[in-house]
Amino acid sequence: MTTATVIERKWYTTQEVAEMLGYGLSKTKMLVLTGEIHSIKDGRNRRILPRYVDEYVERRAREAEAEWSA
Repeated sequence: MTTATVIERKWYTTQEVAEMLGYGLSKTKMLVLTGEIHSIKDGRNRRILPRYVDEYVERRAREAEAEWSA
């Protein structure tokens, strides 16, 4: 009997995050550059942990909710 192992993604590229959020690549790169979305430098590339994406989305949701209730 063979069992398959599923490897979960540990991090994403900036392009993948842009696609997940429905943003353009330029906007996503700017969010990373300004620190709005945290990232890790991996050699010459930037990688974004899933929790960093979640933190950004949660923060934006809180900000939007605060605007609605003001």
